[in-house]
Amino acid sequence: MKKSMIRVRMGSQDAHYGGNLVDGAKMLQLFGDVATELLIAHDGDEGLFVAYDSVEFLSPVYAGDYIEAVGEITQTGNSSRKMTFEARKVIAPRPDISASAADVLEQPVVVCRASGTCVVPKANQRK
Repeated sequence: MKKSMIRVRMGSQDAHYGGNLVDGAKMLQLFGDVATELLIAHDGDEGLFVAYDSVEFLSPVYAGDYIEAVGEITQTGNSSRKMTFEARKVIAPRPDISASAADVLEQPVVVCRASGTCVVPKANQRK
């Protein structure tokens, strides 16, 4: 099946809680962007996100972290598209060293997993 990936740096504007903690909803926003790209590639239309079946927040995300969000269409119906998503921290800031230090993580840290369903109305499917 088709796969998609987006990589984004979490900024101070994404930090919603004390200690520069990023709101978990930001991961769902990234998954929505990945889903849109998958639907465009698969159907030629943005479609609509209908529901998440499951969401697991597994590790905290902080301002300055680089997050890689990936998704895949796992099942295709007449108009429904089931998808799975994973968000991974791939770069982490190192304020203990200096204000601009950061490390590329040898092993990405999975911060969130989800699955859900999108729909592309039959009349909008071009592929």
